[in-house]
Amino acid sequence: MSIDTSIDLSPSNGAAPGSRPRAGLTLAVILTAQMMLVLDATIVNVALPVIRNQFGFSPAALSWVLNAYTLAFGGLLLLGGRLGDVLGYRRTFMIGLAVFVISSALGGAAQSEAWLIAARAVQGVGAALAAPAALSLVTRSYSEGPARNRALGLFAAVSSGGASIGLLLGGVLTTSASWRWSLFINVPIGIAALALGRRLLPETERRHEPFDFAGALTAVIGMTSLVAGFVWIPEYGWSARTVVAIAVGVAAMSTFVIIERRLSHPLFALRLLRSPGRVSALVAFMLVVGGQMGGFFFLVQYLQVAHGYDAFTSGLAFLPLSLGIFVMSRIVPRLFLRFHPLVVALAGMVLVFTAHVLLSRISADATFWGGLFVPMMFLGVGAAMVFLPSNVRILSGVRPQDAGSASGMLQTAQQAGGAALGLAVLIASSGISTSGGAPISIPELMTGVHHAFRTAAIFVSIAILVTAAALVGERVAAVRSVRAAELITEQDPVPVLDEV
Repeated sequence: MSIDTSIDLSPSNGAAPGSRPRAGLTLAVILTAQMMLVLDATIVNVALPVIRNQFGFSPAALSWVLNAYTLAFGGLLLLGGRLGDVLGYRRTFMIGLAVFVISSALGGAAQSEAWLIAARAVQGVGAALAAPAALSLVTRSYSEGPARNRALGLFAAVSSGGASIGLLLGGVLTTSASWRWSLFINVPIGIAALALGRRLLPETERRHEPFDFAGALTAVIGMTSLVAGFVWIPEYGWSARTVVAIAVGVAAMSTFVIIERRLSHPLFALRLLRSPGRVSALVAFMLVVGGQMGGFFFLVQYLQVAHGYDAFTSGLAFLPLSLGIFVMSRIVPRLFLRFHPLVVALAGMVLVFTAHVLLSRISADATFWGGLFVPMMFLGVGAAMVFLPSNVRILSGVRPQDAGSASGMLQTAQQAGGAALGLAVLIASSGISTSGGAPISIPELMTGVHHAFRTAAIFVSIAILVTAAALVGERVAAVRSVRAAELITEQDPVPVLDEV
């Protein structure tokens, strides 16, 4: 049976009776899967102290419970996006989701450090296949304009809010059942999404083109080596292993660029970076996400070490952030009708910057309402105002055959550049000693928290400068275009016919 591939939520789409509910259900399946993929980057965050005690992780090794997922997720996103272009987005989405569900079950049953980290890495592989295909299924279903903005607004809310929802859900599951249910919960949801997706998701064309495995290999080696080097800095300093890891990462990423420039069917379409607006949006997006995701790690440590919160209460503390994201995600598309997207993004970045500055000065005895509520709310509202404009700018003007590559590029900036490298840089900048397995003292933690959030504030301040420069550049280009049109009109005026 042929399935209609046009999904339009607007009431004026002229759809046949019953097709809009089906389209809404299809979109719900995609967003549910995306929520599951995103929240798994943080769902075990509040359970890290419990996992550390059960398996005997060192503080540095403990971060790999997060990094194993984000590294595999981010490192393979470009390949996942390209596979979607070639194999078809529906097929790639279903394969990736199946891998994710199976590895979630294995991770929940982990009996050792290595088992858990390996399962988390395989989860990341599945997510890297499914996530770009999910976004491509959305973008291929809408033409650019208000309808796409509304759909991307929902997708951005899920992508940005999923991380904070993961903290809340992880806290509930860890406290009421076990940290293992933070992974087991994916199994029934994933099976339901697979069953519905098989019936509802539209078929997309398959293209017979070669795979760029050399590019995929160098990208994975490059990202893994870079993040490993940053994670090792607090534990080993600028030792030989740290320097070699970073050097290998830089060399591999340089090789990756060379490979991509020479191939007719590259893993990463470098032509997508010819747009200054897209590049500036990618850089700003990556910096904001890096500060926010890294900040989550330190906020959880602060709540549990300085205040003695359990996993559930720690997750509940992120509720203002989650509410801020989901409420603003309904408002931001309307702001587009009145303000330039970059103006909306800049306002959001200012809120996020303010939140990081406030958190960089927080004291160990600060109350939730007096010290955390306002920064949490600013982080949520600000993130919602940044994510949608960034997604729209990155995905606008992309040819249909490059939809998967563009989706992979966007989510690589979010997962690898933002979440993985951002977390690694903040851990390195915190200055917290991670040698041995001794608990972190409150004074040491607070010093690290302050350093980490100052670094996050620097990330966002750079993003503000990049976005402001892009806005000024667009305004100047618009003025020049108008003047050029006026000059042409003056030199070649439209002839006026004499009255008869």
